Amino acid sequence: MTRSESEPQQTDSSARSITKVLVANRGAIARRIVRACNELGIASVVVYSPPDADAPYVQEASDAYALSGLRPLESYLDQGQLMQIASTSGADAVHPGYGFLAENAGFAQRVIDTGMTFIGPAPQWLSRMGDKVNARQMMAAQGMPTFAGSDLITDLQAAGEAAQRIGFPLVVKPSGGGGGMGMQVVEAPEQLESALAQAKAVADAAFANGDLYLERWIQRPRHIEYQILADEHGNAMHLYERECSVQRRHQKLIEESPAPGIDAELLREQARRGAEICAALGYNNLGTLETLYSDGDTGFLEMNTRIQVEHGVTEEVTGIDLVQQQILLAAGARLPEPVALQGHAIEVRVYAEDAQTLMPSTGVLRVFQPPQLFGVRVETGYQQGQEVSPYYDALLAKVIATGSTREQAIGRAVVALRAFAIEGVETNTALLLRVLADDAFLRGDIDTGIVERILRTGRRIPAL
Repeated sequence: MTRSESEPQQTDSSARSITKVLVANRGAIARRIVRACNELGIASVVVYSPPDADAPYVQEASDAYALSGLRPLESYLDQGQLMQIASTSGADAVHPGYGFLAENAGFAQRVIDTGMTFIGPAPQWLSRMGDKVNARQMMAAQGMPTFAGSDLITDLQAAGEAAQRIGFPLVVKPSGGGGGMGMQVVEAPEQLESALAQAKAVADAAFANGDLYLERWIQRPRHIEYQILADEHGNAMHLYERECSVQRRHQKLIEESPAPGIDAELLREQARRGAEICAALGYNNLGTLETLYSDGDTGFLEMNTRIQVEHGVTEEVTGIDLVQQQILLAAGARLPEPVALQGHAIEVRVYAEDAQTLMPSTGVLRVFQPPQLFGVRVETGYQQGQEVSPYYDALLAKVIATGSTREQAIGRAVVALRAFAIEGVETNTALLLRVLADDAFLRGDIDTGIVERILRTGRRIPAL
């Protein structure tokens, strides 16, 4: 653990009062925030579009308000509706969750300008870290390792000159996006022009920002991220690492902590360095440093200025409730006490999708019975009888299994997946089970291509 000051206490005379939180999100994270508010004795206000009217958190929150419109732009991304509900409900704080408006600096500033508390980093950090080129340059200037890359690409000639300096293969990336959308791998110079055009088209459509940059392409890297907490008093600490290499189409499927098969001291040193940089920069609240690891080298990718989907993994191995910490830190509290890493935790993401095509699957959850097992935690925003609509993310649930060893945690995850009864939509459960049983995965021989290699075996994913 690192901080800029020694042993700060949880309470502080400058702490502000938060009494009612508007949850500007849906699904599992909305339910998770409601639970954190309940445990802190804080009232919660949820919003819901018509497809989410039967979601369990609508009943679990203190208040619930309907949104008009089905699609995200007409509902959870409609800042006008959200701000009106915040005013009507008497909320004095807004928690954006992840996705939607979570990293929108304009929305955060709008919340603050009305006199409410935004539960997340200051708008300046959402803006500065939201630009990946700027974030890379800023972190590199502070001593964080990065792999070779370019500034923003202004034209084809500049791209060619940067490519020759970086070397091939390389990857074209949108500067303002995320989730792997728009990324194009370039193996040779003659592929660069078309890759730039394809990446820009996707970036313009998905992020309304066509800015691009180039980065060295790492063959078979591991995706390692570090959880950071920072208060408003100049202190920052890390909560170890998460291994997030099991991905499909650049989307995470399985995460765990600690990371297997990498020298622990190297990981701790990287985490300490990240926390020290955040403290020096004056970063606040919560964030995640995303990096790639390859043959002993590490390189900074980006910083996510929000709670992560996989935050539960860290909670299970540290005992620290990250959502409660977001709320407390936003209210001006100081950092919690340092904790030791305990045991192992692994999370598998259950999606409503066709096992073969990976296309989203929609329908009514005729049966939805999450397992209730020792050492297993399930986070979901759904319940039996609810409709899985085509308008939002296909994530049904996160199954988080813990154990004193990695092997025990994996075993519990397997048992939990087999016990999870879901009817009415297709799921990726069989794929998750195949990965958990794979010899390379069990050895901890993981990289971002492991799922693709498993799928290339040619065997059809069995129906459960």
